[in-house]
Amino acid sequence: MLEANHITKRYDAAGGPLTVLDDVSLTLQRGEAVSIMGPSGSGKSTLLYILGALETPTSGTVSLEGENPFTMDEKRQAAFRNRRVGFLFQDHCLLPQCSVLENVLTPAIVDGQPDAATVRRARGLLDRVGLSHRLTHKPGELSGGEKQRVALARALVREPLLLLCDEPTGNLDHKAADTAAAMLLDLHQAQQTMLVVVTHSAELAGRFPTRLEMHDQKLRSR
Repeated sequence: MLEANHITKRYDAAGGPLTVLDDVSLTLQRGEAVSIMGPSGSGKSTLLYILGALETPTSGTVSLEGENPFTMDEKRQAAFRNRRVGFLFQDHCLLPQCSVLENVLTPAIVDGQPDAATVRRARGLLDRVGLSHRLTHKPGELSGGEKQRVALARALVREPLLLLCDEPTGNLDHKAADTAAAMLLDLHQAQQTMLVVVTHSAELAGRFPTRLEMHDQKLRSR
């Protein structure tokens, strides 16, 4: 279970503290998926980064399967993110010097040489997203939609409990976006992750059983 309770985030600014999130709470069970919409600057991405322990809340708590990453030291928190959380961003963030397969294996390589089971899993995910024929290709040889599918496979290769996506179809044309969205939801169902997607796309948000909106620094049902 993911539990975010009474999350507040403030930044110091010249005119005084700037509140980006104000008493935001969210609970998800395994297999549940939620989309979050809202105008630019409403705090959507900030909430995502806090859920993934990339940013620390000013107040409030986050717990994933009973673990609070903000009570951990830096090393343990990094390991928590790598094993428990998958990230998919608008910019795929692939390593240009690495092959498709190597990019998918990157989260496992951080912990050392990937074992045979992890390599098989990476190959299987690439097959699921239709890229088994591209294993040795570099990102520069791929289309935008293909790069995002590689990034999706990378996000899932460690079998994370929580999958966080920030504008995952924002840089794609309509056809590629539709394909990426379908694969995202299909793989989420197959792995029974907890899925949170931040998007400006009403079409993508409409695919989700639960749709929320950030407004006035608060999270509300749509």
